[in-house]
Amino acid sequence: MEPGGLEWLLVPVQQLVSWGAAGAMVFGGVVPYIPQYRDIRRTQNAEGFSTYVCLVLLVANILRILFWFGRRFESPLLWQSIIMIITMLLMLKLCTEVRVSNELNVKRRSFAAADSKDEEIKAPPKRSYLDFDLNYFWHWSKFTDYVQCVLTFTGVTGYITYLWLDSSLFVETLGFLAVFTEAMLGIPQLYRNYQNRSTEGMSIKMVLMWSSGDTFKTVYFILNQAPFQFSICGLLQVFVDIAILLQVYLYSQYPQKPVSHTAHPASTKAL
Repeated sequence: MEPGGLEWLLVPVQQLVSWGAAGAMVFGGVVPYIPQYRDIRRTQNAEGFSTYVCLVLLVANILRILFWFGRRFESPLLWQSIIMIITMLLMLKLCTEVRVSNELNVKRRSFAAADSKDEEIKAPPKRSYLDFDLNYFWHWSKFTDYVQCVLTFTGVTGYITYLWLDSSLFVETLGFLAVFTEAMLGIPQLYRNYQNRSTEGMSIKMVLMWSSGDTFKTVYFILNQAPFQFSICGLLQVFVDIAILLQVYLYSQYPQKPVSHTAHPASTKAL
């Protein structure tokens, strides 16, 4: 058989592999959160999952979408960011509902001004339009507060990007910030595990999927010659995943007494 005789078969196979890789790139990032989401729904306990992971991914993917307007990278990476933002909002909605239902302190903490029904009955304190307390940042009582925060961040960064879109230095810096922020994804969970001296409540399946997904993603970046920021920060992300897996091993083999945090009541929360 002549070498060219196999071309009719190789071309469709290569196309299928390309589509499969693109599909894995778009949806593979959300798969690790499925077991964590199910665990939280089943146990009605979100203490082991840090919602700062959601914050990191929301910021990273919003910045990545803005970076696309300055430097058009591959479409699967753009769609991955859109799907990830939706997924993180769903995770935040579940975690907020579970935490509020389990929390004894019913005083509302919010990003925007609270409704009158949320105020104390006697002598309600004066509040500004933005009821913003750094001590309770990203620890609000309603999902809508998180949405308002995300929209505010998107609006401000989008406006700044629009003004500086012609600057190649700004665009490249924006791309670096996007992937570097995503590379820091595991840091909140790493710190939460260190605080608790335990990985209980954290889905190990989630971290294993992080590791395999980040490895695949980094190889994808390199093979498809994505902007260099993507490849460098992808490697960093793999190293953080490995550090979390080491925590799983150490805390299972050498259990430690959880550290009590008395400085601030919110410090013991995973949300």
